[in-house]
Amino acid sequence: MKFAAAFAGQVVCVAGAGGYIGSTLVKALAQAGPRSLILLDTSEFGLFEIERWVEAAYPAVPCECILGSVEDDGLLDEVFARLRPQAVFHAAAFKHVGLLERNPFAAVRNNALASYSLARTAARHGVLKFVLISSDKAVNPHSVMGLSKRIAELFTLCVPGTNVIRLGNVIGSTGSVIPLFLEQIEKAQPVLVTHPEASRYFLSRDEAATSILAAGAAGCSGMVLLPKCAEPVRIVDLARFLIGSRAIPIRFTGLKPGEKLTEEWIGDGETQIGTVDGPLAVLQTRRLLRGQAEEAVRRLATCAEERDGGALLDVLCALVPEYVPSRLMQQYAVAV
Repeated sequence: MKFAAAFAGQVVCVAGAGGYIGSTLVKALAQAGPRSLILLDTSEFGLFEIERWVEAAYPAVPCECILGSVEDDGLLDEVFARLRPQAVFHAAAFKHVGLLERNPFAAVRNNALASYSLARTAARHGVLKFVLISSDKAVNPHSVMGLSKRIAELFTLCVPGTNVIRLGNVIGSTGSVIPLFLEQIEKAQPVLVTHPEASRYFLSRDEAATSILAAGAAGCSGMVLLPKCAEPVRIVDLARFLIGSRAIPIRFTGLKPGEKLTEEWIGDGETQIGTVDGPLAVLQTRRLLRGQAEEAVRRLATCAEERDGGALLDVLCALVPEYVPSRLMQQYAVAV
């Protein structure tokens, strides 16, 4: 895969290595001939499967599998001190909008605080390239998921050597709309679409992986990068295409808390300032000072530890003023 060659001969760590995107990155990197791969994931089965694949396809590539979480600071420090990665791709995240809307503390801990911890650990151990995989849902977010990814962007951009790559919906990813539609069609059930005008940006698995690798190979750092993407697709049109000639109805369910009709690539106050090989657009975005990030991390960690929903919402809105909390999130903040 293009751009993977930039990491030939290097020690490369992939966090979330057993997932849909992470495993694709691992396969591309293994083919490029790294000095070794560090594969980190909380999923025992996912880690087992990708380790088995590397051992069978590229037995000459040393592969260290770490069963653990990016939230485990002690583990990260031990692994980085022992294995000395030169590049890190951070593909480990919670991503399901509905679940995270009901579990905001988990979203903040895993997607925002742990991302910052991983980036700081990488910098402390001399990692040259760190790539955070973000989402178009981070732009003018309405969901806790998108908000947590936007905060992860703001936090990690404070760390030297970091680039952020925003992706749209990756076709076929676990739990995403196409596999869900296909399951409903196979069972001859109505295909559930939120709204007749809902639309999303889509990338293929290979397009997503190529964009991520390009973000790591780019001769810049501290940037938010965007892949070239086709026009957004209306979800109802996608459903009709997948249904084809079958006599299966479409049922509109209404937008769920945190969902938007359309996603965006560029947020309020952001501007495109150039391009890099990929082709990736380079954005100028709002930044936090390192001290601001550290204070926000401390406050968010305290909110999570004390399960203080009201204080959590206050901190989140102060960090990302463009965030539009759902009614569910507002109720959660009052109740908890």
